[in-house]
Amino acid sequence: MARVVVGGTFECLHDGHKELLKKAFKLAGDGEVDIGLTSNDMANKRPRNVPEYSIRKEKILQYINEISEGQEYTIIELNDPYGNTLTENYDYIVVSPETHPVALKINKLRSEKRMKEIEVVRIEYVLADDEKPISSTRIAHGEIDIHGHLKSSPRT
Repeated sequence: MARVVVGGTFECLHDGHKELLKKAFKLAGDGEVDIGLTSNDMANKRPRNVPEYSIRKEKILQYINEISEGQEYTIIELNDPYGNTLTENYDYIVVSPETHPVALKINKLRSEKRMKEIEVVRIEYVLADDEKPISSTRIAHGEIDIHGHLKSSPRT
């Protein structure tokens, strides 16, 4: 049974985040998924207001209910970039191109601790209508919605 880990701020649960979570649950099969969700303290280091932890967690729970088929999962509050990855054994870590360097750092730290590396599964960005990646930043700036559809700019 596979143990899979995935993490993020999940500021607004957009289609890119949904692909990460789908991949994690698919890899886990009848195993388990640990979802690291950044704490309010970590999230508030961003240059914009991020929704409260409880709101972000609720959106993830709603989505998991749509995609999981009774699979085991745990949502873990992240107070650092690594969560349980330096103490627990996992088979896979699912990342985006943006978080790929963190996964490499995790494996480096695990190697130094003589722990087994976690297989890194990198999914590609989900692209918006303009062929640029969907991101929370672009959504927060009002460029696109959570599905990557362009928002019409106001006429000046």
